[in-house]
Amino acid sequence: MVAPPDNDVLWARALHVKHDGSPALSGVSLGVREGEILAVGGPRGSGKTTLLRCLSGQLPTGQGEVWFNSTPVHTMGQLARERLRRNHFGWIDPVPVLVPELNAWENAALPLMLRGCGRRAAKTAALEWLERLDIGGCARKRPHALLQAERQRVAVARALVPAPTVLFADEPTASLHRADRAHVLRTLTTAARSHGITVILATHDAETAALADRTVSLLDGRRVNTVHLPPVTETEGRPACSLSV
Repeated sequence: MVAPPDNDVLWARALHVKHDGSPALSGVSLGVREGEILAVGGPRGSGKTTLLRCLSGQLPTGQGEVWFNSTPVHTMGQLARERLRRNHFGWIDPVPVLVPELNAWENAALPLMLRGCGRRAAKTAALEWLERLDIGGCARKRPHALLQAERQRVAVARALVPAPTVLFADEPTASLHRADRAHVLRTLTTAARSHGITVILATHDAETAALADRTVSLLDGRRVNTVHLPPVTETEGRPACSLSV
């Protein structure tokens, strides 16, 4: 085994994964730099979700290596991978999965409380993120009383509350309308840059991918190209192709 480069927080080499005997990933390799926002693009069924699940330790690789900093994730057992995800990773699903018995702030605070954080501190952090996502007024509502867009914002807050080292976002705004999508993506990317969070964002939408620093594209489980976006200065703002309300 060869350790990843020092500036890569995540590194994968020659990943091969099969689903029901069919190849889902075929020899995919990539490195993700610390603090980078990386978009993984490609049509539905191209292997984006499988790649994110491998990189986050949810799915053991059939062949290949996955490293988080200097830790070989591919050699970890299930319990070690669970600890890694709890302590260092955040995850956003395409459709929000919330605990129905908990209200919005309790759902958002859940990762901190699972880490042993006190209830008061966890609540304060959760309320701050709910406010930043414009749903502070929903803090005491349970999921059944929330709109779909509000539930997804709670899920985004839950992923950001513990300030993960790496945030995996699998089509995080697929269920949102355009205006909601733009606001959530801006909040997500701004938070990532201000907190030094590395983001790996799976999307088939070109406008969403334009918010990333770099795009890696998949097709039929293979990496087909990489698009490097030009650097943006503070006075220039985001590229013209960025989302706007």
